[in-house]
Amino acid sequence: MRIHIGIDHAGFEVKELVVAQLSEYGHEVLDHGAYSYEPEDDYPLPCIAAAEATVLDSDSLGVVLGGSGNGEQMAANLAEGSRAALVWSHETAILARSHNNANVISIGVRQHDPSEVVTLIKTFLAEPFSGIARHQRRIDEMSKYERR
Repeated sequence: MRIHIGIDHAGFEVKELVVAQLSEYGHEVLDHGAYSYEPEDDYPLPCIAAAEATVLDSDSLGVVLGGSGNGEQMAANLAEGSRAALVWSHETAILARSHNNANVISIGVRQHDPSEVVTLIKTFLAEPFSGIARHQRRIDEMSKYERR
């Protein structure tokens, strides 16, 4: 699977581990920045770029990483068609995919140790959308609102 990743400076060191681990599991990781550690960088553009690429590449999922994950999720959700979910536990990773069909995961790297970040991403990637009618109906309602 192709994975689009976007980060801010807080996620920079963890990104290298994430890319290595996902590549080891056979995923193709496409990096949308940040490409170097800059303590004063801004997260919106790399996160929006990763989310837009995810939406355009229907066989992919996205990952955005930052200090808390909140701003990164907000930025990713600006891309039309992006359903970015802030994930902080095994359960939220599963529910983001199975109930909400999230296509982008956002994680606050200052809230987890690096191995836990990788585990949350792997859980998210492995979980399929359930396809249950009530969940699809809710996603369709959001998509309809987004297109207005």
